[in-house]
Amino acid sequence: MSEIRVDKVIDEAGTGAVELTQGATLPSGKTLSGAGSISMTGNVASGGQVSGATGSFTGNVSVGGTLTYEDVTNVDSVGVITARSGINVTGGNTTIKGAVETVNTGSYAGGILTLDTATGTVFSHDLQGGAIGIVSITNFPVTANTFHTVTLLLQQGSAGTANTTPETGIGTNITLTPSGVSGFTTAAFVGSGTTVTLSSINDDIDIVTLGIHYNGGGTGTASNYRTFATKNGDFRLA
Repeated sequence: MSEIRVDKVIDEAGTGAVELTQGATLPSGKTLSGAGSISMTGNVASGGQVSGATGSFTGNVSVGGTLTYEDVTNVDSVGVITARSGINVTGGNTTIKGAVETVNTGSYAGGILTLDTATGTVFSHDLQGGAIGIVSITNFPVTANTFHTVTLLLQQGSAGTANTTPETGIGTNITLTPSGVSGFTTAAFVGSGTTVTLSSINDDIDIVTLGIHYNGGGTGTASNYRTFATKNGDFRLA
């Protein structure tokens, strides 16, 4: 194999780059390096890894595998986007079409029903498994001037009911534990009375919505939160 040993290669006129008529091949372990840039009007194909500090594309970019990226302006995806640390919308409007909320089972122990909003905002509880004394809502965001809602589907049993009482009903005893806060006890504002009274009919389902408003005055101060409780009222699912 022949070798040509030179420091620099320019075209015949001495003013531009040379043309690699048949292309070029880099042996394994060798790289292209320098402070300049690579400009291509055709396709760039790589069977290995391509890395760089910055990149600019005026056309489309197709990725057959997994694309991991941070700090982007626009994302247009026809597949599934997984946001490992959540989605923070700092401006404009958010429109979600065809979204489906998964119903999570509330965690129940000792009369306390815990609704962990890190897993979702819709929960269910079979009252035959135990009456509710305290509703505990945890891990909800503490962004100033927000209203966070949690929906609770409460199923009565077929062999009798396990209703709450006005003294320990939903709305009277609520524990709020915002994200990053130790938590505190409060009571909800209810449209009529001091608590939400559930149906006493076997197999009925009550839909209770709890709304939490945070005014931003202090993440661990109960007076900076207002909790509201509503129920389906005369609307019954039997």
